[in-house]
Amino acid sequence: MKPCRPAAVVRAARSGRAVLAATACWLVLAAHAQAVPDLSALPRPDTPPPERGPVVPAQVERWRLEAKGHEYGDGVPRDALLAAQLYCRAARYGDAESQFNLAWMLTNARGIERDEAQAAHLFAAAAEQGLPQALNMASHLGAPLGPPPPCLRPPEQDPLTATARPQPRAGAVRSPSALFAALPPPANAPQPIVRFVDLVAPEYKLAPQLVLAVMATESGFDPGALSPKNAQGLMQLMPDTAARFKVRKLSDPVQNIRGGMAYLRWLLAYYQGDVLFTLAAYNAGEGAVDRYRGVPPYAETRAYVRRILAALGGQRWHPYDPEAAAPSPMLSTLSAAAASPPTRLR
Repeated sequence: MKPCRPAAVVRAARSGRAVLAATACWLVLAAHAQAVPDLSALPRPDTPPPERGPVVPAQVERWRLEAKGHEYGDGVPRDALLAAQLYCRAARYGDAESQFNLAWMLTNARGIERDEAQAAHLFAAAAEQGLPQALNMASHLGAPLGPPPPCLRPPEQDPLTATARPQPRAGAVRSPSALFAALPPPANAPQPIVRFVDLVAPEYKLAPQLVLAVMATESGFDPGALSPKNAQGLMQLMPDTAARFKVRKLSDPVQNIRGGMAYLRWLLAYYQGDVLFTLAAYNAGEGAVDRYRGVPPYAETRAYVRRILAALGGQRWHPYDPEAAAPSPMLSTLSAAAASPPTRLR
């Protein structure tokens, strides 16, 4: 085996090539780093302050590129602290590569204090988004422990993932469509589907506008839609979700729509009418929303939620049926966590 050189290991792991070899080499480097006595004196970056105004994907990419420059001294002064803060800014907005790069810096004490607990969260988030080079690292470090670090928490004052929740109206299930009555159906929605949803949605105590907006984003009203993750049909149900809500034939449009409605009804009760959390969970699963205490730091999920909320006119609350599900345990701790946000990376 060739000697382990840090730059070579980083390039191999970040490119996704020779992951196993890079990991083996990383273990050697990590063991060596642990023997260096002065690592505890390395600085710990502050978490960046809230952003001003909306943040678009192009800005997130610029943060990542600028962070890389400062991490390696490529065209700009080398500054590990600034690199970590820029990676953190991008990681909060779902950039998987920034999540991985910051985790690598924290694991290897690349100019900042080592923090493998936080790195495990960051590697896991990048792996959950399918970043190949993160999958092996996440497996090596194991399941993250404790709450997610600030760099994976929804950015404060972010219009999309603001932690201030809408005031729930417990048990209010009368005429859910009243809040969305002024919204027309999606332009590409076939009339037979619109009529069916208008007729059936009240059975599930749902506004038809919510169901149609989800369907438009999930499948574009294609009953044969099949995702790379095996989500199927108009409502893009996963097989496990279909079984959970007693959908026997995913290819049957009627069963598929009813299964999606049943899941939306359950999620609205679980999140006490919070449309934002419901949409995020429909895309990424309620386990991810609970773990991250809000919209998960996945670029795809953020874009998904943003698109549907816009179609719903920004309405974030929907009447819910409290008998459909017990509330998420996450809701009882969310307000307290938001009241005292941490100020450092860990």
